[in-house]
Amino acid sequence: MSEAHPPVAVVTGGATGIGRAVGELLVSRGWQVRAIGLDSDSDLPEGISFVRADVSDPDALRTAVEDLGPVSALVTAAAVLRDDEWLPASFDRVLEINVTGVLAVAELLRSRLADAGGAIVNFASMWSYFGSIGAPAYAASKGAIVALTRSQAVAYAAEGIRVNAVAPGWIETPMSRRARNDAERYSRITTRIPLARWGTAAEVAAAIGFLVSTEASYVTGSVLDVDGGYSIG
Repeated sequence: MSEAHPPVAVVTGGATGIGRAVGELLVSRGWQVRAIGLDSDSDLPEGISFVRADVSDPDALRTAVEDLGPVSALVTAAAVLRDDEWLPASFDRVLEINVTGVLAVAELLRSRLADAGGAIVNFASMWSYFGSIGAPAYAASKGAIVALTRSQAVAYAAEGIRVNAVAPGWIETPMSRRARNDAERYSRITTRIPLARWGTAAEVAAAIGFLVSTEASYVTGSVLDVDGGYSIG
């Protein structure tokens, strides 16, 4: 009898930050992980294979996954945040990566996810619920992810694919470094968080690990806040 193949996960933005933490968690559980994105840490552990590709480039995406068979999980962590998001061209570019890129990779892998009875976890955000004075495109993209997740959950259910999202709050990642380095802002944010601290990438990964597991077999179309209570504070 041949040995069963380990489950395969595709994680966009999976070679840095929260995406990497997701990959490390899944590898520790016996998964193989394909990380796709433009940036990569230099010390990725064995079990995470990185392919450099822009998630908004259909040809690059197709090449990045062409060697894969059934896919048990898709985690769409890739996203951008820019300083000039009130400019229409910049606004469009953020949505192209943060929303259209999520749709594109899911559609590309849809049949392979169906083959494995797989699960998708998208990245919403606390900014799915709040406006942002400096990042209107990022906030709009994360609001759109909530609606897209629910649409995918309905559309993919008949194929045995579950689709959920996590909504991280203030997490210690490279993307939040600017806020953490501003002492006044850091203090103001932390004071509002009911748990009185920022979260870690590993804590977000743990929530995703649950959503892609069989323990969440009856969960689809949900958005799980991982924010220490910030959105209700």
